[in-house]
Amino acid sequence: MFKKVNKNEIRKKKHARIRYTLNGTADRPRLNVYRSTNGIYAQIIDDKLGKTLCSAASNDKALEKSLAGKTKVEQAYVVGEEIGKRAVKLGIKKVVFDRSGYIFTGRVQKLAEGARNAGLDF
Repeated sequence: MFKKVNKNEIRKKKHARIRYTLNGTADRPRLNVYRSTNGIYAQIIDDKLGKTLCSAASNDKALEKSLAGKTKVEQAYVVGEEIGKRAVKLGIKKVVFDRSGYIFTGRVQKLAEGARNAGLDF
């Protein structure tokens, strides 16, 4: 009998290994990405305080009009730009990118490009 490979469990193990060394500080917080089948979510987190400083998602009411009629990859770029704008507004320029065990391609890559385009450095 063959067992079905659970890709999300593999991703979670990768994420745990990455997070062992990757931490966000006050001067360089962590930009965390979560990708679901329908949407993409980004948060900027200060791990020392354990607080989310700002966030953006593909289901935000503020982004509803700008995301209408776009593909998931295009939506990820817009969410990346929005998280970058919100972070710059808070005075955050440098972040540590946490891809959460996802492969750096497709939606995760576009979110990173959008955040870099908005002024974040990582």
